[in-house]
Amino acid sequence: MNRRDSLKALGLIAAGSSVIAGACKDDKTIVKKDASASGDKLPGVQDFEHERTQELLSETFFTEHEIATITVLADIIIPKDEVSGSASEAGVPAFIEFMVKDIPSNQVPMRGGLRWLDLQSQKRFKNPFIKCKSEEQLALVDEIAYPEKAKPEMMQGVAFFSLMRNFTTSGFFTTEMGIKDLGYVGNRPGVWAGVPADVLKAHGFEHNDLKT
Repeated sequence: MNRRDSLKALGLIAAGSSVIAGACKDDKTIVKKDASASGDKLPGVQDFEHERTQELLSETFFTEHEIATITVLADIIIPKDEVSGSASEAGVPAFIEFMVKDIPSNQVPMRGGLRWLDLQSQKRFKNPFIKCKSEEQLALVDEIAYPEKAKPEMMQGVAFFSLMRNFTTSGFFTTEMGIKDLGYVGNRPGVWAGVPADVLKAHGFEHNDLKT
């Protein structure tokens, strides 16, 4: 099992949320929403739900640096391959930005985890996580991606990465790209070709008997 498959298997959970598009602006907790994000109310959505969604979209939580770190982590968890694009290409960073505003209890664990990751990177590699070499990033991720193998002193990182992985897989596999990656085709109409000949014969009938 490769890295993409193993990380997906560890963190794949079902969710019914849609991806919200967004983009970073500066490093002072200002994330400007992508101009293409529609403000139209979706079918089946009640007025109060639509109003709350629009309110959340107008707010910001992560800084540019935090979003950049989330983007790197998301693409480590679900990188681009021959089947589909990466997590960031599916809009996962914006999905996570929206979800921590929608569920505020995730804000401290996410922000604290991102800070923990940078402190570990600075301590080991003299750089914040996003400025580390790819092999350095993967080495640190490997220490927190597999809870049963992690050292006791890495448990904070393990908890953060588990949350990050769950958000990433939830966001990715509820997009069109992610559903195609799973190979899910949904319900398709069947084609009735009649009763099989062997079944008819077993009951003393032939296809010609049905035509008379």
